[in-house]
Amino acid sequence: MSRQKGSQTRRLLELRDRIDAVDGKIAQLISERAECALEVAQVKKAAGEDAHYYRPEREAQVLRKAMERNQGPLTDEEMARLFREIMSACLALEEPVRVAYLGPEGTFTQQAAIKHFGHCAESRPLPVIDEVFREVEAGAVNYGVVPVENSTEGVINHTLDNFMTSNLNICGEVELRIHHHLMIADITREDAISRIYSHAQSLTQCRKWLDAYYPNVERIAVSSNAEAAKRVKSEWNAAAIAGDMAAERYGLKMLTEKIEDRPDNATRFLIIGTQTVPASGDDKTSLMVSMRNTPGALHDLLEPFQRHGIDLTRVETRPAQSGNWTYVFFIDFIGHREVGHVPEALREVGACAADLKVLGSYPRGVL
Repeated sequence: MSRQKGSQTRRLLELRDRIDAVDGKIAQLISERAECALEVAQVKKAAGEDAHYYRPEREAQVLRKAMERNQGPLTDEEMARLFREIMSACLALEEPVRVAYLGPEGTFTQQAAIKHFGHCAESRPLPVIDEVFREVEAGAVNYGVVPVENSTEGVINHTLDNFMTSNLNICGEVELRIHHHLMIADITREDAISRIYSHAQSLTQCRKWLDAYYPNVERIAVSSNAEAAKRVKSEWNAAAIAGDMAAERYGLKMLTEKIEDRPDNATRFLIIGTQTVPASGDDKTSLMVSMRNTPGALHDLLEPFQRHGIDLTRVETRPAQSGNWTYVFFIDFIGHREVGHVPEALREVGACAADLKVLGSYPRGVL
């Protein structure tokens, strides 16, 4: 028995030595990559002040290659996440990316910002979506992150409405699986919970679970899940529904995890900025189109996409700001504005539309 134990100990030591050697190679290669990033920064500075250090199409291509090269046992997504953090750290050496997001700290939007830009980005929470747009337009930050649609509750109208008056471009997208947890503070009496705080959408997304387990408890909608978590800290008879980041940020205890009614619940977020993004090889385009109020207008809008074989992924309608009973269509489709049949399709749609605005072509979400 002792001989077998000794053999296992030697094997563990051998494996640890091997891991140490591999770690040394990884550290050397990361340093080499960081040095290349610094040289890239110097080249871009020499090219002029308008050079963009963060290139969404380039990052998307690197992440896709990392997933293609992956041979396991890590999943493709785990491998891409590691590369995301390496790129985030290297980019911070060139020029830190400043990102505004719909706050406060601990929201799912902050989680989406970190997922897309990594932990080395300088992030700034803002109270409303309008302010995120304003900060990016003013140049106070490089990019903004705003929610645009939820798989359960549908489109976030406030985000779409901001595009009607903004000149910003959509530079990217990120999809986040949304898991809601019931959480309490240290002072909470579990047997005396009489109110549950959360954002209105989160309360809706957990309605069946709440009906089953807390049918007589008051449900109070607040501005964000992070705000709900903050309130619970000082109330002995309250609980909150929020995500992992809120629990960590405000030091709350998970009472019940993953209480959302639909396990596939997800939210899509947009990255907004001032730059136009070149094709990455796997892209989406978003449009805003105003149509004349004539018979067959909707057919005229959609027919060119069908004829050119362009896959529409979303069509939303919002009231126009120009007058009663006129509408604006928001359309997402697969493809880049400068590639393949897309330019011709856009030309044909523009010919029959009262107004057409390309909100952006950008890489499809990798993570």
